[in-house]
Amino acid sequence: MPATKDLHDLGQSLWIDNITRQMLDEGRIQMYIDEYSVTGLTSNPSIFDKAIASGYYDDAIREKMALGFEGEDLFFELAIEDLRRAADLFLGVHERTGGLDGWVSLEVDPELAYDTDATVAVVAELHERAGRPNVFIKIPGTTEGLPAIEESIAAGMPVNVTLLFDADQYIAAADAYMKGIERRLAAELDAVVPSVASVFVSRWDKAVADQVPDQLQNRLGLAVGQDAYRAYRELLNSERWQRLAGQGARVQRLLFASTSTKDPTAPDTLFITGLAAPNTINTMPDETLEAFHDHGEVRGALPADGGDADAVFAEFEAAGVDVKALAAKLQSDGAAAFVGAWHELTVRIAAQQRAVA
Repeated sequence: MPATKDLHDLGQSLWIDNITRQMLDEGRIQMYIDEYSVTGLTSNPSIFDKAIASGYYDDAIREKMALGFEGEDLFFELAIEDLRRAADLFLGVHERTGGLDGWVSLEVDPELAYDTDATVAVVAELHERAGRPNVFIKIPGTTEGLPAIEESIAAGMPVNVTLLFDADQYIAAADAYMKGIERRLAAELDAVVPSVASVFVSRWDKAVADQVPDQLQNRLGLAVGQDAYRAYRELLNSERWQRLAGQGARVQRLLFASTSTKDPTAPDTLFITGLAAPNTINTMPDETLEAFHDHGEVRGALPADGGDADAVFAEFEAAGVDVKALAAKLQSDGAAAFVGAWHELTVRIAAQQRAVA
């Protein structure tokens, strides 16, 4: 039995962090569903940028231009077409799990995170344009993004909270989610609004690689994942969540993101084997998925108490790493990188428009 099936049987959802029209046309995503136990999909501007640069979308760009689309609107037309197709592939999973799984994700313009009203409006617009029940819209879980998360959940919009880097940032996102649900219950609305909270892990190890001794290499990301999972389990056992669950609310699932190994000397399945946990999600690039399917292994589930995370944090603090300050920096840098990737995508779209005109 492949390791991907073992992980699925443990209770963790495997999502692929990639989508291109070519993958859809060639049946690769369907193959991942059938043979790799994949049950969902995430995307981001960098993924679409590379796909559009390949020229595979040129005919579609020409057709959209003839209909009057350009720039950002043209991109969303292309992306939503792809995500609709992917959502249809995962619809069986979505229905079979009662809406718990089988999701695909689309990102909003990250610069909108500073404008709550604009973000909420775009989230609703994109979800309506997608026209599928199993589409998440991504909102950054930055301080500026938290009000938009609460408002979108209160409005009943399925949200993938992205750009979380530690347990504190996860807890803040979960609080925004629960506030939105509490507002719905106060208004006597349906308490079921699906959401996931995405904690990024591999960037931690890359950030400290030149600052710590060999014995600490490739350990911080896993510790952050353990700590986030502990916070997740504690939240599920909290009085506040139990009260919401008793009124029909559904948990905002923890998702491990950025799980490709950045260090070529480390195992290529490090963050898949090391972050196995039931009732969570691991979204991974296709190269990591294929590596885990080929030679990965499941060695058991994450401990609910955080395991040795606190001891690992103490070792890094002793080595001069301010873990809390680094979490804030990683989120800030990540938000800036998302904005940069969005700008690169808009430049790419403009270049491809000129190329096919």
